[in-house]
Amino acid sequence: KDAENALVKAEITVNKNMVPFDDKSPFVTSGIRIGTSAITTRGLKERQMPAIVKMIDTVIMNHEDEKKIAAVKKQVNLMMKKYKLFVM
Repeated sequence: KDAENALVKAEITVNKNMVPFDDKSPFVTSGIRIGTSAITTRGLKERQMPAIVKMIDTVIMNHEDEKKIAAVKKQVNLMMKKYKLFVM
């Protein structure tokens, strides 16, 4: 839940999710689900994934550091300017 909330602040959408054989309840999950279809439909490919992984890692490792989360949010917005959500 903490990871999901911090990532949302950085404008990275994930969902908290159970993992196989999780001993926690569905309300206290141990995993997150990252929907790659949301980024691939915008045109991102394999070569952008290391940068995305690094941004996710930075936020999770610093989930209480609002300055680092804000810095990642800027990186996300800069990257996504190149990949429009709707193309006409």
